[in-house]
Amino acid sequence: MNKKITGAFLLLVLGAGILIGIKLLLPGFVAEKQVNTSDAIKIKGKVRLALDNWIGYFPLRSNEMRTLMRREGWNLVWNDDKANYQARMEQLHKGKIDLAVATVDSYLLNGSAVNFPASIIAVLDESKGGDAIIARKKKAESLDSLKGKNDLKIAFTPDSPSHYLLKAAADHFNVPELLPRQKGNRIETEGSEGALKELLAGKADIAVLWEPDVSRALAEKDIIKLLGTEDTERLIVDILLVNRDFMQDEPEAVNALLSSYFRVLKKYRDNPELLEKDVREETGLSRKTTQTMLNGVHWASLLENCEKWFGISQGTAQSGGQSREMISDTLESTAATLVNAGDFTSSPIPDQNPYRLLKSSFLQDLSTKGISGFTRSGAMAQGKNSLTAPFPLLDAAAWERLREVGTLKIEPIIFQHGSAGLDLFAEEVLKKVVARLQHYPHFRIVVKGHTGLRGDPEQNKALSQQRADSVAHFLEKKFGIDPNRIRAVGYGADRPLPTLPGESKRAYEHRLLRVEIALVREEF
Repeated sequence: MNKKITGAFLLLVLGAGILIGIKLLLPGFVAEKQVNTSDAIKIKGKVRLALDNWIGYFPLRSNEMRTLMRREGWNLVWNDDKANYQARMEQLHKGKIDLAVATVDSYLLNGSAVNFPASIIAVLDESKGGDAIIARKKKAESLDSLKGKNDLKIAFTPDSPSHYLLKAAADHFNVPELLPRQKGNRIETEGSEGALKELLAGKADIAVLWEPDVSRALAEKDIIKLLGTEDTERLIVDILLVNRDFMQDEPEAVNALLSSYFRVLKKYRDNPELLEKDVREETGLSRKTTQTMLNGVHWASLLENCEKWFGISQGTAQSGGQSREMISDTLESTAATLVNAGDFTSSPIPDQNPYRLLKSSFLQDLSTKGISGFTRSGAMAQGKNSLTAPFPLLDAAAWERLREVGTLKIEPIIFQHGSAGLDLFAEEVLKKVVARLQHYPHFRIVVKGHTGLRGDPEQNKALSQQRADSVAHFLEKKFGIDPNRIRAVGYGADRPLPTLPGESKRAYEHRLLRVEIALVREEF
């Protein structure tokens, strides 16, 4: 009897175990089947990004960004945490998100508590008018006028970039009155709109706001701006952070995100109307307000990131440009401001070494290999003649936005009087030009035609255009250079050369009749 009961009990336990196992494993089987029988099989993984609604982050949270990431095989999922930087850093620390945005000051303030779980891989933007210290005119006419006034009531959003603007102004201009410690004078609000209400209601003498509230405040006749970020440099800087474990485990995803981001940024820079339209669709704001917000931010391009912020010498040898490392300087100066504001007793930067918070290799990789879909062609990678590499078509406005690298040193290209035809000598000169062009396969070419100062200006301009066209046509037909890569421009006598010391008039006039070959590049 006991054996039968025991057997039945064991069968019952076994059956329950099987049911529990099925219940636990079934969702996994279903999910795997869904993936294997759908387009989701093309997706390599998920990239989790934390951000907020600051206008500077719009390219990252745009549909354009998601679309490009999907094409790269990654599902970008972003979460708006309402600018809760402390929670954002904790999530980075726990690995619940892979990437995050932050200002430099907020990362130092909140990242130090969790041992800086992420590295800075790019600078996204700078506030350039997006934040400002606003005051009632009768209370303050300048920052200096605040000195000695210990009864000021100041409204601000704690731990926001605007709060950091207050700290920086208090430190840099020696105005500690901007950071009142008395509770009655320190009006903390949840966002810029709340600070604006306190100011307009007369409860605050000074408010630190961001757009569009800055413009709304300045519409009042008795309110003035004491300091705006349009007059600052490297003060409020937004950065992109990547979790250190994720960076090591999924470098391909980080590369895809960074490459997609700069492509989106370039698309919006080339199509500002599209950017305004997309922002208005997301925010529901008016055109005027949207434009005000967009004017308050400066996005850092790939080129600026490399040459200005991270000291990566992209093309420096060719361009003669200079690279800087402004991100490390910004980290150190921000840390000093936070120490002076009483947030830290000493620099929060680990071992006082800002490089422990930076990871430039992803930008370096993009700088070296280029971003597909733009200037750089697949021909180089396939070992083909770089001269015949295809380039995407640009309109006149896009050509104007290109950045000049330099003008090639060439022998004079001589034309007969009033003629735009190339003789044999001119063709030999251009063959030497092509030998130099082969060293710079990624740059586009601008052929500039010039004439002397005498004669009809309109006829001079037409003749210079014809001569530039002749040179461009020769390069295209003789060497197979893509017409999309070349632009011919005739300046006539609009851009004369300076005379050389001791130069005769005849020699000077001869030098004016010239064609220049300039190299230009796209800025991502």
